[in-house]
Amino acid sequence: MLKSLHTLLASMSILLGSATAAAPPNIVFLMTDDQRWDSFGCYGRPEFKTQNIDKLATEGVIFDKAYYAVAICMPSRVTMMTGRYFANHESGFTYPYNREITHEEFKDSYHARLKEAGYRSGFIGKFGFNVVGGQGSLKPYFDYFATHMRWPTDDKKLQEIYRGDRDRRERTLKKGDAMINFLDTQPKGQPFVLSVSFDAVKNDSDQDMYPADFDVFKDQMMTVPGNWVEGDNKKLPEVVQRHWRGFGLHRHYTQTPELYQTLARRFATQGLTVDNQVGRLMKKLEEMGELENTVIIFTSDNGRYHGSHGLFDKAILYEEAMRAPLIIWDGRNAKESKGKRVDALVSSTDMAPTILSIAGVEAPETMQGIDITGLLDGTANREEWRDAVLMESLFLQEIHTAWVHGNKDIPGVNDAIMKGNRSYRCRGVRTDKYKYFRYYEHRPVIEELYDLEFDPLEQNNLVNNPKYQDVLESLRNRTEELHSSVKR
Repeated sequence: MLKSLHTLLASMSILLGSATAAAPPNIVFLMTDDQRWDSFGCYGRPEFKTQNIDKLATEGVIFDKAYYAVAICMPSRVTMMTGRYFANHESGFTYPYNREITHEEFKDSYHARLKEAGYRSGFIGKFGFNVVGGQGSLKPYFDYFATHMRWPTDDKKLQEIYRGDRDRRERTLKKGDAMINFLDTQPKGQPFVLSVSFDAVKNDSDQDMYPADFDVFKDQMMTVPGNWVEGDNKKLPEVVQRHWRGFGLHRHYTQTPELYQTLARRFATQGLTVDNQVGRLMKKLEEMGELENTVIIFTSDNGRYHGSHGLFDKAILYEEAMRAPLIIWDGRNAKESKGKRVDALVSSTDMAPTILSIAGVEAPETMQGIDITGLLDGTANREEWRDAVLMESLFLQEIHTAWVHGNKDIPGVNDAIMKGNRSYRCRGVRTDKYKYFRYYEHRPVIEELYDLEFDPLEQNNLVNNPKYQDVLESLRNRTEELHSSVKR
């Protein structure tokens, strides 16, 4: 790919040893793990104490209708790195949607494209998906890499950060330390793209539970969502009750008020530790003189039910799993243009093409998402904006369990699930007003339809309501139309 004008200017800047006014912006992509969209003050839950992330929101753009194309970690991370739908990349946990990403495919990721365009490329934390040749084969695309593999190998500070005797509860702090080290070793005049992927707030054990932050919430009463269910939720489709792990995990983790409070405090603790790393990032960028030329994107890989709908975990297409926190802060903007909320429909497929657009780099044709920079500066024609986002869930716990236990006939396991009518794979759409999805492999097909304007907690399934039959038919067709347009 030919270098853009921005890249040439950046190269000149390196040679001259100083930045130019037209230097391309630095980009920092921050991702948490399993953090619900409403786990922040800026999304209406101040008890979570996320002051640094809230500051990004009040000075940047916060999205109120951002959605995951898929809400489970591996395929979601592939989607955001490549800008492709799960139906297209098919890189997830369970057969037949468990492809490894090839290097030809990875060359079209935002990291590979930006490195080719002259950016210094860094990744820290949970990489989360499989590539042909393993993570060690990714060296052509990353100058700085800190996962379970780390380079540059001669960076003594990086190796010290990950020394084996550090408290396991400092895992989030390690990522923050590696982030600061990346910035400390940043060549002057070269733009950088840095992705920091936290393991928090997923963990229910002591890992990531930094003691100083845990004390902040030990007596905090956390608000309870209106659709939290005590005990079993018998209104769920039987196939979900019997076969999706989230039903049983709710019994273990969140089915009583006491269990709910314990887990909510633990997630809040991890969220606060992440928030503190965001504060460190902002302070360091300011010290470097790079804050005003840096764009920060904050999101998560998927949401989590945490007892809503009588479920734990994620993946099934209810709002708590599918709705994403998304904040974009641009240090180049004048302060008077900051602090904006946007309610346009945004998909996680949009992250990669948007990152490239911010850098002035053309997105490859393989990317299926939309460049949303027009929503940031107000130039997007909202009348022509997308009318729906496509969402999928293709993970089946039974297949994953069989694979973990060494079953050699995984296709046979999948066939048995189909014959036994145990599949809860589903796909659907979210529009401005409605949510529709279908368990398309189940017989008979199970459908759910919600009017989110009047029923945001998804308590009243309208599939059998005669008044909504036209809406139902329209969204059935829209789901299949969008899926057909993106599938492999």
